[in-house]
Amino acid sequence: MKDKWGRTIDYLRLSLTDRCNLRCRYCMPEALASVGHDAVLRYEEMLLICRAALALGIDRFKITGGEPLVRKGAVAFMKALKEMDGVRSVTLTTNGLLLSEALPDLVRMGIDGINISLDSLDERQYASLTGGGELSVVRQALEQAVAQCVNVKVNAVLLAETRDQILPLAELARTYPIDVRFIELMPIGFGTTLAGLSEAETLSLLVRAYPDLAATGERRGNGPASYYQSRYLQGRIGFIAANTHAFCASCNRLRLTSTGFLKPCLCYDDGVDLRPLVRSGQGEDAICQALQHAIAQAVHEKPAKHCFGEQDHISEHKTMNQIGG
Repeated sequence: MKDKWGRTIDYLRLSLTDRCNLRCRYCMPEALASVGHDAVLRYEEMLLICRAALALGIDRFKITGGEPLVRKGAVAFMKALKEMDGVRSVTLTTNGLLLSEALPDLVRMGIDGINISLDSLDERQYASLTGGGELSVVRQALEQAVAQCVNVKVNAVLLAETRDQILPLAELARTYPIDVRFIELMPIGFGTTLAGLSEAETLSLLVRAYPDLAATGERRGNGPASYYQSRYLQGRIGFIAANTHAFCASCNRLRLTSTGFLKPCLCYDDGVDLRPLVRSGQGEDAICQALQHAIAQAVHEKPAKHCFGEQDHISEHKTMNQIGG
């Protein structure tokens, strides 16, 4: 399926919940009111949407939140999704606090990759940034996942206050065969209240430590990260630099919130509400046909590019946990 700009859309980021067991400063530092249970899509409703998406050629799925593992039955849902005909990959983004417990079932169901959000390796700073998270729990889960030969990536949001953590985080790619990706702070929700770092600033620090660091041109997953390699590293260093190096021309994704709102672009509060369709009371085949039409409409309306560089034009004002990280 292609949008009107000629881009192939084959990737859906699917949020299971807006709830989280952390309070990260750039996401949901306050105890925000959660969406009511009745408003959140049931798993069978999500699977119907995924079935319709598959029929249109969307075959890569990223499970997000909030923190997806706080929702009961999350792994069973991922297993059911993974078993659907035509699904190419099912991957997970998590903060890692509940990963150790879920990991055996994730390995058994054949998870295609796990992204662990980790912005600092300093215990005090990590606890401060996350509202009380325990770094040792996340480190243990990361090591267990690597030991199980899971495709692990670490996602670190670039904050001015974690500048001194760039090199320690990069060292994870020396110690383990994993990729460490640095993500420019998105000017969405509470992200507008903090100072971030750019890819260029971060790369200049990394090159001093790894003089042979060089771009690879690889695609290592479903997303837009650009990767660098060094002979000193087992894994790769990646960048997701939506602010300074927009990748809109190759964007392949849609986002589905936990309440069923399908977003063509993170930057804008536009999209299609799929929840009334999955709850219309029609037969499953009729619902799937209606969903296909609605998804195709969202793809058609996908804008050419975001406007993160023009704050006044950003129309999305929800927090990242409400949208889906």
